[in-house]
Amino acid sequence: MGVSKSGFYKWKNREVDSRNSTRSHVVAIVEEVHKKHRSHGYRWVKHYIRINYKEEYSDNYIYRAFHYLDIKAETKHRVKQRRRIIKDKYPNLIFSTWETVDRARQVIVSDMTAFTVYQVYYELTLYFDVFNKEIISWRLTDHRGNRDQYIDGLKDIVALLEGLDRDQPTVIHTDQGSVYASTAYNELLKDINVQRSMSRAGKPTDNPVNESLNGWIKEELFMDFALSTSKDVNQTISEYVDYYNNQRPCYSIGYDTPRHYYLRYINGELEKKDTFAHRFLTEEPKYIQRRKLESLKKKPKE
Repeated sequence: MGVSKSGFYKWKNREVDSRNSTRSHVVAIVEEVHKKHRSHGYRWVKHYIRINYKEEYSDNYIYRAFHYLDIKAETKHRVKQRRRIIKDKYPNLIFSTWETVDRARQVIVSDMTAFTVYQVYYELTLYFDVFNKEIISWRLTDHRGNRDQYIDGLKDIVALLEGLDRDQPTVIHTDQGSVYASTAYNELLKDINVQRSMSRAGKPTDNPVNESLNGWIKEELFMDFALSTSKDVNQTISEYVDYYNNQRPCYSIGYDTPRHYYLRYINGELEKKDTFAHRFLTEEPKYIQRRKLESLKKKPKE
């Protein structure tokens, strides 16, 4: 065997490690219990041993014994993971193609943001034009869950769109909030040239324009317009919206102001594009699309 006689007897007469002895003992008990009660998992086995063998072990210790023995509960009632099927009331007509918007009033997005001033809860609903990032309607309420702010804001949009000469529909994009999905809300749009679009459930990144602007707006309202100490919240927000549309430089439109950028478009000073009609809709996130494109570029040509 290649072992010396003295080495063999030294190994034979060695003291048995108590830790190894305990481990072997527990493994044997777990194996015995599992053979009799195969429908139960390690937590149940742990308590069975506590009650019937009068021995106390941790969940983790019994779990490791299960892992060592390569066993698990053989119940027929194991929960099966199923993909959740979501039926969206309206399809997502944008996904990640926001940069393809090529004209004013082509895509309008809406969302609600909430804040507290002097322990009073407020909800602010905003409507943005994606093309020039202009706030084209807003409503404020101090009643939690009030539906009127959404409806009244939409009425402003309907009046605005009815006054425009348009040969192409306007897309109104929102999340799947109960008011946005309600019949009362969408009935207002049935007689005008509008297409409804909705973000997927649980996907705030499907509406990045609102999510991003809401963050900036709340930060500026509290830091630059002292909203937290305002005696007239409605007036403060009105002043902010005027500042936002007419004075605030916006990075995504070349540090122009939203209103001036709109006037430049109306006056024909901006290059006319036709990118929105040729957008490619996919649920695949942009960063994955970029990675795939980069990997294709790196592939050696045959």
